Amino acid sequence: MSADQDQHDAGHAPSGATPAAAVPTGETVPTGETVPTTDDVTTSGVRDTAGDLDDSKTGFWRALLAQAARIFFAVGRAAARLFAWIRAAWMRRWRTSLQFRTVVTTLLIASVAVVGVGGYLAGQISNGLFKERLAQAQQDSARGATQVQESFSNASLSDQPRMSTFVGDTLRLLELGGADDTRKYLMVKIPGQNSRLAVSSSDSGGVTTAIIPDELRQAVQADPDSQFWQSIALPTGESGFSPAVVVGSQVELLRTNYELYMIYDLNTAQVTLNYIQSVLWVAGGILLVLIGAIAWYVTRTVVKPVSEAAAVSEKLAAGELEERMEVSGEDEMARLATSFNKMATSLQDQITALGTLSEMQQRFVSDVSHELRTPLTTVRMAAEVLYDARENFDPINKRSSELLFHQVERFELLLADLLEISRFDAGVADLDAEQLDIFSVIHSVIDGAMPVAEANKAELSVVTRLRNHKCIVEMDSRRVDRILRNLVLNALEHSEGNPVKIYVSADESAVAVAVRDYGIGMSPDAVGHVFDRFWRADSARARTTGGSGLGLSIAMEDARLHDGWLDAWGIPGEGSCFRLTLPRKRGIVLTHSPVPLPPDGGQASSASTLNTGPVMTHTGSIGVVGALGRMKPVTEMAKSAEHNSDNGVDKRGPEGDDPGMNSSEKVNH
Repeated sequence: MSADQDQHDAGHAPSGATPAAAVPTGETVPTGETVPTTDDVTTSGVRDTAGDLDDSKTGFWRALLAQAARIFFAVGRAAARLFAWIRAAWMRRWRTSLQFRTVVTTLLIASVAVVGVGGYLAGQISNGLFKERLAQAQQDSARGATQVQESFSNASLSDQPRMSTFVGDTLRLLELGGADDTRKYLMVKIPGQNSRLAVSSSDSGGVTTAIIPDELRQAVQADPDSQFWQSIALPTGESGFSPAVVVGSQVELLRTNYELYMIYDLNTAQVTLNYIQSVLWVAGGILLVLIGAIAWYVTRTVVKPVSEAAAVSEKLAAGELEERMEVSGEDEMARLATSFNKMATSLQDQITALGTLSEMQQRFVSDVSHELRTPLTTVRMAAEVLYDARENFDPINKRSSELLFHQVERFELLLADLLEISRFDAGVADLDAEQLDIFSVIHSVIDGAMPVAEANKAELSVVTRLRNHKCIVEMDSRRVDRILRNLVLNALEHSEGNPVKIYVSADESAVAVAVRDYGIGMSPDAVGHVFDRFWRADSARARTTGGSGLGLSIAMEDARLHDGWLDAWGIPGEGSCFRLTLPRKRGIVLTHSPVPLPPDGGQASSASTLNTGPVMTHTGSIGVVGALGRMKPVTEMAKSAEHNSDNGVDKRGPEGDDPGMNSSEKVNH
């Protein structure tokens, strides 16, 4: 055995044997153990490297597919956003532009008309060309078939070569005798005939029976005296086709019947038809452009003056009374502009006259109010002297002094309201805003309204969910106090002895105070006029608390001065509710109110369910209601506090009441 063979055998030793080259010198290999060969190590390393390469390729393709998917979805989202933007712009333009709607509608109608008329004309032209070419093909084929038959009838042939030459020469005349050079022929022997001198087929080149429809061949074979035709697609190249007509009939040569077909290529007619159709569509497109331009011009001529009139109307509404429309020409639009300008001039004169009259009235009210202050002060001093000395008068003079004192007091209030209204009308009312707790204003209002509540036997209470019963608002406390005082006194006056609830709530941007009574209520018409000056829902109703009829008007002006809202709600028999909403800081634009209107859903029966046990804290001289509760007079609260302190029980509510408390929860401390 050679050395190479020995080396080969050593490299492929059986399992369990150790090649001599793999055993280090001076070491012994234990029985049953094997030493890895160099080939094994090398093969394992190659296998690991190949697996790493496969994993790398798989990870690469996965990452590539993921990146492609992300790009695809990003492009899809961008396309969706673009489509949504185009659709929104289109719809916005459609809603806001009469000219755009008119032009688009005109173009759509014109497009339908052009497509319909163009399609009809193209169809009629196509049918006309085909019928004309078919009639010509039928005449040519009939004449050609007759000539061929005459030649065949006069033929005297005795051998096959001469017959083939004769048939080819005769049929070749069909190509030359046509109306154009696109006619081809094919003659095929009808199957089932036995003849010594017969030609199996003859054609003009490139024409086979494969292009002849079977239906046409059957018709020609069945009727030797008639002529038949059919439309086909004639191959013109490797993959091209052109329209064609095949006309077939029978001819006889030496008592053998043949099928004679003449093929007419209609490619020239198709080219002509394509040209005519292209001209029609181009003309239709040009016509659409012209129609769109005409519609745009006409609508612009009509819409432009209307747009100008709308713009001038907006300026007139904004107070620019000098604006007028431009008049050009003598047509209908010119007359419209002239009439519009006359109307604007008339409105300007009337508004100016009304403005002058209003200024005179405001000046008159202001001057009279100021002039009455001095004599009113003197009369008031005299009335106070008489009122203080009324106990020394007889009953008639005593009653007269009391009436004089109270009526002078009402007249003074009316004069103060007139002066305040004159300030609002003159635009000189200013806002002295500062950061204050609105609950301090509410407490002051309740303190002043308690005598009226006791006189009307009405229960006055506060409902709130605010922690610590505290809410800082940037406001003019004098004006907010006047608003709330007016609302509370009106509610007590019209409560008919039912409870009156003051709801307070706030969020990050707004604070709202709603005064809810369960008295006679208001009709929808009364709600619409309740803030008008000197307006009264029932002029025969007695005024138990005085008033000038200007309180709610002044309250509305005070609310507007704060950039706030003052809303009213009422239903006859269910009571009424007035809601004041103010921004917590100057510059905030109100978008909502923290208190709904009405806050209890408008149910008159809820008047009894809103009463809970009192939760008291003390601020100044009046008991302050906690999360829910009803007000008590100060003297009653003092007695209750003394009794609680004697028993070691603190009835004051915690500063951190549960903000989630609702009107149906009892408070027990």
